[in-house]
Amino acid sequence: MIAKTFDKEKRSSKIVELVYDLVITGGGTAGVCAAITAARKGTKVVLIQDRPVLGGNASSEVRLWILGATSHLGNNNRWSREGGVIDEILVENLNRNKEGNAVIFDTILLEKVLNEQNITLLLNTSVYDVEKSSDTKIESVKAFNAQNSTEYIVKAPLFCDASGDGIVAFKAGASFRMGAESKEEFGELFAPDKSYGELLGHSMYFYSKNTDKPVKFKAPNFALKDITQIPRYKAIGKDDKGCRFWWFEYGGRHDTIHDTEEIKYELWKVIYGVWDYIKNSGEFEGVENMTLEWVGTIPGKRESRRFEGLYMMRQQDVIEQSKFDDAIAHGGWAIDLHPADGVYSELSGCTQWHSKGIYDIPYRSFVSKDIDNLFLAGRIISATHVAFGSTRVMATTALCAQAIGVAAAICLENNVSPAGILENGLIKNLQNELNIVGQSIPRVPIQATTNLLSQATITTSSTLQLSEIAFDGEWFNLATSAAQLLPFKSGEKYTFKVQIKALENTSLEVQLRTSEKADNYCPEVILETQTIVLQEGEQFVEITFDNTTMVSQYAFVTFVSNDKVELKNSNQRFTGILSVFNGVNKAVSNNGKQVPPANLGVDTFEFWIPQRRPEGKNIAMEIAPAIKAFESENVANGFVRPGTTTNAWVADLNDKKPTLKVEWKEVKTISEIKLFLDPDYDHPMESTLMGHPEEVVPFCIRNYVIKDLAGEVLYKVEGNYQTINVFAPEKPLNLEGFVVETEHPSEDVPAAIFEILCQ
Repeated sequence: MIAKTFDKEKRSSKIVELVYDLVITGGGTAGVCAAITAARKGTKVVLIQDRPVLGGNASSEVRLWILGATSHLGNNNRWSREGGVIDEILVENLNRNKEGNAVIFDTILLEKVLNEQNITLLLNTSVYDVEKSSDTKIESVKAFNAQNSTEYIVKAPLFCDASGDGIVAFKAGASFRMGAESKEEFGELFAPDKSYGELLGHSMYFYSKNTDKPVKFKAPNFALKDITQIPRYKAIGKDDKGCRFWWFEYGGRHDTIHDTEEIKYELWKVIYGVWDYIKNSGEFEGVENMTLEWVGTIPGKRESRRFEGLYMMRQQDVIEQSKFDDAIAHGGWAIDLHPADGVYSELSGCTQWHSKGIYDIPYRSFVSKDIDNLFLAGRIISATHVAFGSTRVMATTALCAQAIGVAAAICLENNVSPAGILENGLIKNLQNELNIVGQSIPRVPIQATTNLLSQATITTSSTLQLSEIAFDGEWFNLATSAAQLLPFKSGEKYTFKVQIKALENTSLEVQLRTSEKADNYCPEVILETQTIVLQEGEQFVEITFDNTTMVSQYAFVTFVSNDKVELKNSNQRFTGILSVFNGVNKAVSNNGKQVPPANLGVDTFEFWIPQRRPEGKNIAMEIAPAIKAFESENVANGFVRPGTTTNAWVADLNDKKPTLKVEWKEVKTISEIKLFLDPDYDHPMESTLMGHPEEVVPFCIRNYVIKDLAGEVLYKVEGNYQTINVFAPEKPLNLEGFVVETEHPSEDVPAAIFEILCQ
């Protein structure tokens, strides 16, 4: 029993003082990935989240799907899904939760954080103040948990603000911006005027379901009565739910921090008004048994404060794909701005302009220019309003925040500030350590000096030489232009043989295309065009191109649309090989071609996009000479995904026991062998609502064994589905080499390994 007599003085809450290496405020995808990455580097982290679940806008409280550079497969960014911890999380979610249940995704995030012994997680805990030891240095943050009535004072040498509104940076006095810059300040031609709006609003969603009997609905008094106040009301479908209603947006003309509660009430008004319209207007059939299953209770925020770092990203950096020496991540979502009036606007719900490929994001944008020991993460990083329109999406923010996790460890090890990493070559260390954990910084390979495989002789039981993509599939109609994307060798001229069914006498235009930039996949350059005369019926057609690429890069064997023609596809799939189509994906403003207004600073180009599995099969063809882009040396070239070539060793499908052998001239001490496998970086893996066709991507090696050169089993894996596999023996091994024995993922997909890292 506890009994307290009257106190004249006010009582204090329980106070807990904590000391860590790194304090991360905000448990969205950025904060989670920063925390896990830092913890795995040995950094003691406290992750403070003001909600009962992790994930922020990706959590079951908001239920927005995670997306980034892959953009719903709606752009020209091939193999661009974000790597490292966020890839690990999304691949795990695919395996356990391919249906996209947001509640299950909550558990995956929580498990990943709780598995890390170096992370202390404080849920339901709101940071509300900071203490500074000097004008430019934070000493501690103060937080309060209303559930356990405890106040926390948390000290550390380093802080990361991933809170969304930037509470730590704001309280610490860091410079920030809110709203859109003028065109003149940074020369951004897409900068919006006040009539369009300077802020993106908040969104809330609902889920509905069918029951086995009629369900009535009486709208609350606050629900929107006149559905025509929503100009897009005719776009509402009775079966739409969740973040398919991303355009239920409001608040862009308000203070998106201090007016959040008022914005929430307006969004509830919209949601319940829309459901009243669906249930009771008589405009929809088959809704009698439908009921509301869930309505969001907190809004998903898009934009509020953006803090100034050592560099501020601009529109030009996104569209022109600027290169940075301190690049630590890539972006690829469109510049995606929304009208400030949101759901009540007569304008389109968003205006999206894509770049031709992915772009660099520099480390400097994550370092506060004012506060010496503060990292910026998530949507508050140093970017203009226009550039923020691309960098703000969750897969991108997660990828970027992983850099903060590694940077914090480097700062502690070298006793430097976040800005100090830009000196004495430490940025190169940061980039390399990031790539070792799967970051895949564009054009930056894992350093050969950190991989013992660079000193080894590598032999394989077979290597794929792509002379044929088997003619064992179905016919598909060429109503939409299609292309086979293939890695060409510099100066090599190729001949292709395809199987065609002409529905009547006609002709077919065939083109060889490539990209202006070797590491893009935007086929704006037509190297050659041929016209093939076809007779009605099935036939094989041989195409020899006199022109070719002058550098090693991907090229497009392109078949221009003709609905009188069908092509044979193949059941075979290969790492680094896919088909693309000049198709439409209206979810990301892709109508087949991007045609911006003049003087907007955005490029005109066509979209050539894959189809989601089980569609999107390769075009069956014979290829001469055979494409040789799958050599064993790729496993030590430092790249862990396709780039200008496949960057993978791929075995021949006829090899029944694909094997890779590593041999050194002298004994090496090995503490870790890391395999980078193929999780199909082209597949977006949306985390919520949107289901996926399989639990394991078809390219991923499931079963393998690592043996020493005497044949003794060192490590055996069955049923793998993850990208990065690590064999870390309890004690380092002294080896003259080792053998990796693999199995093909299926009879139609050969075994493939991007990289093997030995340390």
